[in-house]
Amino acid sequence: MTLKSLLIAGCIALSLTACQDTKTHKQNVELVQASNSAIESLANMLQIQYEQVDNRPSEYCDKTIENGNCFEAKLHIKASGAVNVDGWKIYFSQITPIQQTLSDEFTITHVNGDLHVIELKEAFTGFKAGETKTITFYANFWSLSQSDAIPNYILVNHNEYAKVITSTKPTVDPETGLELLPHVVPYSDYERQFKRTKNDETQWLTAERLFERNTKYDFSPYLTDENKQVAQHIIPTPTQATFSQTQQLDISQGLRFNLNGVNEKGVTAAIERLKLLGLTTSESGVAVNLNLTPTKDGSQGSYTLAINASEINISATDESGVFYALQSLASLYQVNNTTLPIGQVNDAPHYEFRGVLVDVARNFRDKAFILKLLDQMAAYKLNKLHLHLADDEGWRLEIPSLEELTDVASKRCFDLSEQECLMPQLGAGIDTSSPVNGFYSVDDYQEILKFASARHIQVIPSLDMPGHSRAAIKAMQARYNKYIKQGDKQKAEQFLLYDPLDTTVYSSVQHYNDNTINVCLDSSYAFIREVMEQVKIIHNEAQHPLTRYHIGADETAGAWVSSPACTEFIKQNNLPFTKAEQLGSYFIERVSNMLADMNIETAAWSDGLSHTNPNNMPDIVQGNSWDLLMWNGHQRAHQFANRNWQVVVSSPDVLYFDFPYEADPQEHGYYWASRHINTEKVFQFMPDNLPVHAEFWLDREDRPYTANDTVIKNDAGEVEFAPLEKGKQFIGIQGQLWSENTRTNNMAEYKLFPRLLSLAQRAWHKAQWAVPYDHDGFVYSRNTQRFTPSLKQQRDQQWLTFAASLGLKEFNKLERANVHFRIANAGAKIENGMLYANVAYPGLLIEYMQAGGQWQTYNAPVKVTQDVWVRTKLPVSGRVSRTLKVTQQ
Repeated sequence: MTLKSLLIAGCIALSLTACQDTKTHKQNVELVQASNSAIESLANMLQIQYEQVDNRPSEYCDKTIENGNCFEAKLHIKASGAVNVDGWKIYFSQITPIQQTLSDEFTITHVNGDLHVIELKEAFTGFKAGETKTITFYANFWSLSQSDAIPNYILVNHNEYAKVITSTKPTVDPETGLELLPHVVPYSDYERQFKRTKNDETQWLTAERLFERNTKYDFSPYLTDENKQVAQHIIPTPTQATFSQTQQLDISQGLRFNLNGVNEKGVTAAIERLKLLGLTTSESGVAVNLNLTPTKDGSQGSYTLAINASEINISATDESGVFYALQSLASLYQVNNTTLPIGQVNDAPHYEFRGVLVDVARNFRDKAFILKLLDQMAAYKLNKLHLHLADDEGWRLEIPSLEELTDVASKRCFDLSEQECLMPQLGAGIDTSSPVNGFYSVDDYQEILKFASARHIQVIPSLDMPGHSRAAIKAMQARYNKYIKQGDKQKAEQFLLYDPLDTTVYSSVQHYNDNTINVCLDSSYAFIREVMEQVKIIHNEAQHPLTRYHIGADETAGAWVSSPACTEFIKQNNLPFTKAEQLGSYFIERVSNMLADMNIETAAWSDGLSHTNPNNMPDIVQGNSWDLLMWNGHQRAHQFANRNWQVVVSSPDVLYFDFPYEADPQEHGYYWASRHINTEKVFQFMPDNLPVHAEFWLDREDRPYTANDTVIKNDAGEVEFAPLEKGKQFIGIQGQLWSENTRTNNMAEYKLFPRLLSLAQRAWHKAQWAVPYDHDGFVYSRNTQRFTPSLKQQRDQQWLTFAASLGLKEFNKLERANVHFRIANAGAKIENGMLYANVAYPGLLIEYMQAGGQWQTYNAPVKVTQDVWVRTKLPVSGRVSRTLKVTQQ
């Protein structure tokens, strides 16, 4: 045995000083290459803390990048024991690319997307026991929320043996059920950590500021038995409802449904919800007579609900109308009550399209989550589920003929070749069985489709393209490699999505350099047709026809410019342009017409559609308008509607539910368009009049903005934007739940609910206080008064009734359905030694705790002697809100 072999054999297997083939001497410190066992131990030993330091640009910020906006952060790495190993690195996710790193011993390099890698310099000397080393870095833009610091840092050695560093794993708060990030140093400094720029006027919603805001809500009239507003309130509000103030129907014996020819499948889900809420069925129950009365002028989903002294009669133009009438019955019902108000409801939806987008691509949501969401969408009369099934970070739908899409692209682990899985973007970790990974099998997806059909909901799948397509590209690259090894070049290239000779250097909005399908390859269109034919078959087998498909078409970032395939493609085809940059619109037009040939209508995001020639598009086009209102986003929506395209308003300022509810660094979410979108703000939305919001909303830094809704001409004198033409209108609205940093079902439900109820309100019901749209055009600002004080008073009064109904009726129903909705924080202040507290919804309990004490119920102002923490609590389940601190003055 050689001396080298003896040395290796004598090493302790689990020691961090375990011997390997190579030893190095660095600054008189002897380090050895990290073994796999050393990585195991080191992953438990390293304590990493992420500290956001300052959003204010410094001399270290590159003024040529993002207008010089960058922030400073520090990574503190502490070792609980001595570390004498070398040859390891740490992969971690950072939302925006890091420009510069300051450290004598470490470097940080951007890999792709949000993935970065920390590597050791030659000067690395190891760690003494208890020693902390700090890396300072500067990254694009700013960091305003603690949820920016993505978890699950991955330690890797030269063998590519990977382990997640324990200190960076997220945990779950046992009281709130929300994800916690123990590795993040809490944000606490207003100037350095909370403000986006020096001009940012956003106020941190402290307990004290929340208390002042809550004082405008007077719920006392809703808390007495004499008040009938909550008992008679339906969410979403019907077109017309009249109820007796004295008479009620006794339903203590339950209900008895008479179908009268109505298809049982079309109403079973609504009846089951009534049972869930406590309304049983029995032969001795009150008769509920269901009747279909089709009329030529009756809108889809319209109905009449008549609650009489002895029976309930429902009449509707179609089965969805009967279904919605039953949901209105459920809305009137108060859990554990035995009466219903007597009266009549005449109702019809304001918008045909009432949608919710759920992004299951970035972080997967399991089938049970989707089924529960469909139940709640149906409960509040939402009828379109836009299911975002594929993006850069994952492909989530089984396509039987293309197994690599799910074998490779449905999971993330540590595989630099990305032939077995995708790299762990967005802090996914390395466990392929993690809940953030996964896909819907054909059976799973068909169960979702059937479940949606039973609730009168259309599922609109989206497999984003040509950008946001990295998962598909990598899967088809794995397929290519498989068949090349088998010597089958034709099959290998059959569905190839990239040009191997393409040298284009680009970066997508999410900082990928390889996420865009090459639109010049026949194999790209063969892939799309194969996928769409398969998806269409899956839908047909589930008796949920695929009539509309969302192609995405957004955020294509200058790919193909140096692709030889595209150079040749432009030469060989008679195209109305010569630059490869213009191929994106060609792709959208071609795919849209391919879908039309398959009897599938096209939907896409507004930015991609804006580059197309309307004359080259099919007759029916759905455009999701996601342009920001504060940046004249209404103009694109009007432009599309004036083309007779079907516009679905998807404004991020108010309809992106991955954004925080409130301006507080502890409130989870992205915030690039808004720091705070609470349930009341969604309720305030006037989707028929987008520019009017400039009168009472603020921009993303809480500063006034102007919305110009007059004719806008370009330099050539051509009309570029114009007011919405008379007779033109939007087809509907859609709330979006993107999932970049939403890793758990609880967090997803927290972000959706209760905002989803306000979304339903605005999608179904046109408010009487909404400002009529001015087709002649107008410039709106804080100085204009189209939204009069009288209309504002009406809106605020209706919000009180809506909020009271949430707190006193609907939250209980959400609890029964096991929905993890957001519980509003308590507002509080300490004045002259007395604690005052309040809440935005009646029915929630308020609790307080002094330092070192126990939680106590707050009923009235109480004397306190030190700082206090406050929270709210659900009276039934006992689940609590986040805690806010109240400081003694």
